[in-house]
Amino acid sequence: MSLTDADTTRRMQALPVRVPLVNEPWGILKSLNMARQNVLRIIPEIATLQPMVSGKTGKRWHMVMDPGAIRQILLERVDDYPKSVVTKNLLKPAIGDSLFIAEGAHWRWQRRAAAPVFSHRNVMNLSPIMTSAAERAAQRIAAAGPRAVNLLDEMVTTTFDVISDVTFSGGDTFDRDAVHGAIDDYIAEAGKISLFDILGAPDWIPRPGRMMSGKALKEMKGMADAAIEARATRGHDGTPDLLDLLLEGVDPKTKRQMNTAELRDNLLTFIVAGHETTALTLAWAMYLVAFDQGVQDRARAEAQAVLGDRAATGDDLDNLPYIRQIIDETLRLYPPAGVISRTAQKPDTLCDRAILPGDTVMIPIYALGRHQQLWDNADAFDPDRFADAKSIDRYAYLPFGDGPRICIGASFALQEAVIVLATLLARFRFRPVPGRDPEPVMILTLRPQGGVWLTAERV
Repeated sequence: MSLTDADTTRRMQALPVRVPLVNEPWGILKSLNMARQNVLRIIPEIATLQPMVSGKTGKRWHMVMDPGAIRQILLERVDDYPKSVVTKNLLKPAIGDSLFIAEGAHWRWQRRAAAPVFSHRNVMNLSPIMTSAAERAAQRIAAAGPRAVNLLDEMVTTTFDVISDVTFSGGDTFDRDAVHGAIDDYIAEAGKISLFDILGAPDWIPRPGRMMSGKALKEMKGMADAAIEARATRGHDGTPDLLDLLLEGVDPKTKRQMNTAELRDNLLTFIVAGHETTALTLAWAMYLVAFDQGVQDRARAEAQAVLGDRAATGDDLDNLPYIRQIIDETLRLYPPAGVISRTAQKPDTLCDRAILPGDTVMIPIYALGRHQQLWDNADAFDPDRFADAKSIDRYAYLPFGDGPRICIGASFALQEAVIVLATLLARFRFRPVPGRDPEPVMILTLRPQGGVWLTAERV
């Protein structure tokens, strides 16, 4: 099935929601205020037109959109560009020195120990959990009847079901909802950029908001430690889950294994990142296919031809290429991690511009995916641009980052997203609710503020 000329014209005229980017210089206080409301609001419009933009807001900063320079940051000189102090200040109280923010040798041994956990075989072994969660989501949507459903809430429920079952299966004495709530509360109250961060103050200066959530985090970590130690003592029957695999994980170079604190910090990282980012991708994908019924029809035809009446499985992924293209295009337009931030450690040159030690170097993934020089009709929703993935510059499309620190759970997230989206599109026609378009807002992740409200009609 192909789109008609009328479809193409309509899609070029009507574009999905987009954040209005900055067209004037801002001072520190206004930048802080905007960043606390929506980090994307501090990205200048020219970041979608130029290879690099620099400035000073308390500290020198650079936004880099040139694929060659991005390769230099993420691959060729990765040790010279560790995660920024701001990123570490925001996340370390919640997830410790886990894979997400660790650096150097401490990061390398953890990565080597954890890499086998996310092998193709292990991820495929966990796919039945994703299939079951997709089936339950379809049943909940069907039970809602003709009324509008907030697909953001629905996808958060679905992906949290998945990550809970693949992390702490077997009925461990672990209050999953309490863990989820404690981390969400921390991010909501303490994860906003502080004026101290923009001014480059050292991390030992207390950030008041982050101090307020310490008690809940301490209780959550104690509960997680108890569950980990109980599993290590008694073991677990059935398909190994993420905790089993991490308990068995050994760095082949140093023979080191994670202790309880290291296991806990990495598991909490996987719990948060493993459901939040996939839920957001699915929610934005649902918005986009409701926005473009032609794309939805084509995707439904593919899903129904492969699945019939059943839910999708891991074995179906190779037969659902257009569903995967929708996920890829969604990640281009609404990447869950809208900005990657690094702190330069050594002098360097990017796009013929001097980089000094201590400079903040950002890759605005949101602007990169909408860059006018890298993408045709960059703000349009067009899954066909991913029909030939090899034709796309590797460093123009970075929803999972790249280089040694590429997201370790990328294949897990993509598998889950395709399984859930295919299952739902095979059974329902989704339509938008007039006047309820979501607003893209980023604090730590790019969320559809106001939810994704759609009606679902059985087909």
